[in-house]
Amino acid sequence: MLNTANVTPYGTLPPASPVAARKPVSLPRLKELRERGEKITMLTAYDATFAAVADAAGVECILVGDSLGMVCQGLPSTVGVTLETMRYHTESVARGIRRVQGTAWVIGDLPFGSYQESKEQALRSATVLMQAGAHMVKLEGGGWTTETVRFLVERGIPVCAHLGLTPQTVHALGGYRVQGRGDSGLQLHQDALALQDAGASMLVLEMVPAALSAELTEALPRCHTIGIGAGSGTAGQVLVMHDMLGINLGKNPKFVRNFMSGQNSVQEAMSAYVRAVKDGIFPDNTLHAW
Repeated sequence: MLNTANVTPYGTLPPASPVAARKPVSLPRLKELRERGEKITMLTAYDATFAAVADAAGVECILVGDSLGMVCQGLPSTVGVTLETMRYHTESVARGIRRVQGTAWVIGDLPFGSYQESKEQALRSATVLMQAGAHMVKLEGGGWTTETVRFLVERGIPVCAHLGLTPQTVHALGGYRVQGRGDSGLQLHQDALALQDAGASMLVLEMVPAALSAELTEALPRCHTIGIGAGSGTAGQVLVMHDMLGINLGKNPKFVRNFMSGQNSVQEAMSAYVRAVKDGIFPDNTLHAW
């Protein structure tokens, strides 16, 4: 007789990676990866099933990005995403990983307007995402954010910073343009060092020249750089899931590769991404960087 005890309607989540295959991802675990020269892999995910698939594919870090505003909600930018929306999606991702006994590290984006007012506002917003299941929160920008990062870290909240192209302030930057060229690279360098000193454990570098990103990675031994359009010299890589699966609503940026091409499933595509990053095949600085 068919055992239907564990059968659920509308499909089931995939099995987790075997417990012995990977330790639970943590800040010490990420430090270990970097110290032995192994690239850190990160993808965005916004729901339970895709988060579970990414975990099973071997992705170490799952970013519940405010990019969901564009790929899930159809917004023109990330600015319209609310904290309640981020709470909902963070909770969904965390549930999916727990359901399959996954091991990935979950990062929740603090959306526009949820941390700019004060350090105290940032703490309240970060608390919402941490209680929803995030292991770490991410915020954008340098300079004024340094003391906010310090305030959160001192209160036990791991922080991922974000420099270069910061989508929440894309209008102030004049559009989706490469950041850190010429003299502006010095300011970006100073901001990165200040964020590390404030306690940021990770730093997303978006659309930053490859040479500058590699230089920053060397200068930030305690803060793991995660590149997106920032070349191969970073400690790890991140892509928006919809982009790397070739199913976004617009034209893929220069730094994206369609990993779904030639694969038979989403999990195979994600596994191909993990392998390519760890083997140093992706990104290719001649194709995906500036």
